[in-house]
Amino acid sequence: MIDSHAKARLREDLRDTHDALLAKLDGLSDHDVRRALTRTGTNLLGLVKHLATWEARYLGEVFGRPFPDPLPRWDDESARSADLWAAEHESRSDVLALHHRVRAHTDTTIDTLPLDAPGHVPWWPSPTVTLFDVLVHLLTETSRHAGHADILREQLDGVTDTAPEKDDDFWRAHRATIDHAARVTSDGSPG
Repeated sequence: MIDSHAKARLREDLRDTHDALLAKLDGLSDHDVRRALTRTGTNLLGLVKHLATWEARYLGEVFGRPFPDPLPRWDDESARSADLWAAEHESRSDVLALHHRVRAHTDTTIDTLPLDAPGHVPWWPSPTVTLFDVLVHLLTETSRHAGHADILREQLDGVTDTAPEKDDDFWRAHRATIDHAARVTSDGSPG
């Protein structure tokens, strides 16, 4: 009973988090979803591609169920970080289609294997894992990157899921209050 409940819960949370990440691309131009928004080049479409690549790897080769599309080798130094951005020949629809194929592969793996199914993650210090371990890891990583996407989207056009609808004057005053508290605290005053 607990296994079926745990599987259903992990799958549902993973789906919800994927959906939240994909929603960050809605209404943005191809340029905005691709462009580097941090010093290291983090971008929205790259986050989607990165998560799809690694989820395919984790729920594919780790459990002897290789994803049908070719993936760059995880130990290929020349391909390192190529999953974090979309090259000129990779369209937005290509990356989204990959993401959807990976989600279908994930669902099949979850349906097929028990939570205690053994797997092997050669790039982890303790490589012997179970499906449960990997699902928790994927949920954690997907949530982490969805949070990155939240910040990137807000940086692009101010769109957020949780911030109340307020005008620019409200947000300027709110930021000033936060900055004031930071200055007072860093000056050694109580806070």
